[in-house]
Amino acid sequence: MPRTIRFHLDEHGPKAVAEGLRRRGIDVTMTAEVGLSGATDEKHLTWAATQVRVLFTHDDDFLRLHAVGVSHAGIAYCHQQSRSIGDIIRGLTLIWEIYDPEDLKNKVEYL
Repeated sequence: MPRTIRFHLDEHGPKAVAEGLRRRGIDVTMTAEVGLSGATDEKHLTWAATQVRVLFTHDDDFLRLHAVGVSHAGIAYCHQQSRSIGDIIRGLTLIWEIYDPEDLKNKVEYL
């Protein structure tokens, strides 16, 4: 298991967020990079869990999946258009700085 948080951005995750995290040395994948374009939300969560990656999303459907007990490596959620790109990057960077991967297993962190 990785010793630091790694992220996966779902299909709607802004490329600017991935670029900002990478400039800070944070490991992040995007949907198209890993062949998940058009995949179901469940498949995103399953893939992220097998890779031990916290999924960043604006999509409420992931919150519903969490609520019904679908296992995941962690979800970082931000309501769409409620935060700037900079705020999202700062929030995810803070998660990366203070948590270990096991801290977020099957939990949601709200930005």
